[in-house]
Amino acid sequence: MSVKISGVKGMNDVLPGEVGRWQELEAVAREVFALYGYREVRTPVVEPHALFARGVGEATDIVSKEMYVFEDKGEERLALRPEGTAGTVRAFIEHGAFVEGPQKWFYMGPMFRRERPQKGRYRQFHQIGCEAFGVAEPLLDAEQIAMLADYFGRLGVTATLKINSVGDPACRPAYLRSCAATSASTPRLCAGTAASGPRRTRCGCSTARCPPASRSWSRRRAWPITSARGAAATSRR
Repeated sequence: MSVKISGVKGMNDVLPGEVGRWQELEAVAREVFALYGYREVRTPVVEPHALFARGVGEATDIVSKEMYVFEDKGEERLALRPEGTAGTVRAFIEHGAFVEGPQKWFYMGPMFRRERPQKGRYRQFHQIGCEAFGVAEPLLDAEQIAMLADYFGRLGVTATLKINSVGDPACRPAYLRSCAATSASTPRLCAGTAASGPRRTRCGCSTARCPPASRSWSRRRAWPITSARGAAATSRR
């Protein structure tokens, strides 16, 4: 008796009837990003594992629990990319793009995370993101937020902007000390790897339990494409 082979759980097919909507999302993204001076870069879906361990952080759930990692025949440890920033920065440095001065790049494509599939959360998901190099002005963040609003508007998506923060160089050290102290004094607030968290991540409790940090300015934005109907979203769903 033949055995039916199905697709991998959490990795979905995009059928011909849905491809047109995906193409529209991508075409609008390219049009809008070009207006703001961003150029597209395409990086491999497979990168050295060390790139994400260093760039994302070995103590993060992404690296320690969720990545697809394997060894090729040359015994090099490789990984399917779980996000787009690390590979984009690697390409920028490796090819010496910094000699051209400030650069604004964007990327789009599939990312992979090995986690329990659930509604709106997949092991292969598609993400659009942008990176700016050589610019340290907060106005860049305002520009990226405006660019995202422009993108949503052209797709007919109504969205609410919520700004989060991990702290700037001046306030983050104090924030981390306060967070670690909270973790040490109230261990019940922490779950999973919390016992070793303060040494591994310098913050052993969830960010929801930590004191709020002051606003800071990030240089990147990533907007996952959720489905043909879901357009783009600010959370990976």
